[in-house]
Amino acid sequence: MITDSYDDKSPAKINVKKNENAIQAAAVIYTFSHEIEKYVTENYHCEKIGEFKMAGGAHSAYVFSYNGKKYGFFKTWVGAPACVAPIEELTAVMETNKLIHFGGAGCLDKEIARGKVMIPTEAYRDEGTSYHYAPASDYIRIKNWKTVRDFMAENQIPFVLGKTWTTDAFYRETVSNFEKHKADGCISVEMEGSAVQAVCDFRGYEVYMFFTGGDLLDAPVWTMRKEKGQIKHTQHDPGHFDIALALAEYVVNL
Repeated sequence: MITDSYDDKSPAKINVKKNENAIQAAAVIYTFSHEIEKYVTENYHCEKIGEFKMAGGAHSAYVFSYNGKKYGFFKTWVGAPACVAPIEELTAVMETNKLIHFGGAGCLDKEIARGKVMIPTEAYRDEGTSYHYAPASDYIRIKNWKTVRDFMAENQIPFVLGKTWTTDAFYRETVSNFEKHKADGCISVEMEGSAVQAVCDFRGYEVYMFFTGGDLLDAPVWTMRKEKGQIKHTQHDPGHFDIALALAEYVVNL
């Protein structure tokens, strides 16, 4: 069974070769949006230092300087296995121990406004990747949620706390499963959170995570809750990168 997949007693068959001359980054920020990647590369003096490659193409890895420190940035892939891959491969490109993970998430509570910052406290493991990095359990604790909460509060950024439901199968977010997870305290649904926390715990990274409230499941009919071409208050909103960068600076200076 998949819940029996965790093995910390034998070595992996495939391993990443660490770059001993990798650039040191104070923190690395990543997200899923091509619009945000465009914003970052056009508004910060980014230096491309490598690529993460898959059969479908490559994503560039960058570093840039901000207030005297170097930060890394890359656009990642959607879905737990694909999102975890560049985290595993990070040491081949740059060196850090702090990651900022942000992106869009479906909303399980109609009272949470579109574009609202959501901070996950635990993630329900309805995906397969995390079971290879952590012993089986229903939830994995999002280790640094209190730090993210404190940052948002100190900077007067409105936020909401709650559990998240991480699933591989967004076309199988059924009515019964939605009702079950909402009743259990989940406020969001996304595809990577539990796996990212598991791999970061396993590899020794500190990850700081927040989501942008997007499409709504808590309605008679699923709705995207945005206008055609809308950027503001969506996961493509560059303002959320500004939040992520400020959070990166905050955790680096703790």
